[in-house]
Amino acid sequence: MPPASAHRTIDPDLVFEPPHVPDDITAGAVFPIDKSAGRTSFDVVRDVRRLTDHKKVGHAGTLDPLATGLLIVLVARPATRLQDAFMFLRKTYTATLRLGESTPSHDAETDVVETHDPSHLSDDRIRETVLSFVGDSEQVPPMYSAVKIEGEKLYKKARRGEDVDRPPRPITIYDATVTGIRGADVDVRIECSKGTYIRSLARDLGAALGVGAHLTALRRTAIGPYSVEKAWTLDGLRDALSEASGH
Repeated sequence: MPPASAHRTIDPDLVFEPPHVPDDITAGAVFPIDKSAGRTSFDVVRDVRRLTDHKKVGHAGTLDPLATGLLIVLVARPATRLQDAFMFLRKTYTATLRLGESTPSHDAETDVVETHDPSHLSDDRIRETVLSFVGDSEQVPPMYSAVKIEGEKLYKKARRGEDVDRPPRPITIYDATVTGIRGADVDVRIECSKGTYIRSLARDLGAALGVGAHLTALRRTAIGPYSVEKAWTLDGLRDALSEASGH
């Protein structure tokens, strides 16, 4: 059940989409950022902390380094207190899943360890199986994740070769649509709740089809009503803040 903080009202005046920047950053600012591949969410937070010269900076929903797209960055207490309100909004992703290849991390960050021929699968079966994930369910988080078990992040255990039991978590898939099939690669659009791992969805889809699968591309396109189409690049935000400050 969402905490009370998830029901806080998000003041639209705190959200600064391009080209607008705040006159006073200490009054709070929410910046939608289009994260590039290869950067961690903390990398982006660190960059925004430097650009705004403000220590209290956070984000609302981690993106894996290989993923791109919308990251909500919160600056100063009036904004950071809204973290849960943003985190509990629905998330929308576009992703590419590769059927017939499984990896330990369920994405391209680790090497393929098992292969199966997916050529016998019809497009209709793939579409129907993807659609079957719509609704409420429980999902086992991946070993390569920041979920903590016994006080330690799972990815640290995974890098030591450990595999531990992970309690499943309740999630909701509101929409799951196949937007393209290119041989073994399946393009999908997913709308889901907080806590959903698209990598785990790839794993579970591969298991349901009997051939395995992993994620090869992931982009977060929306968080609630906020779209990546109205998000800052870090360079764009730097230039706008510099111009506003007269530097």
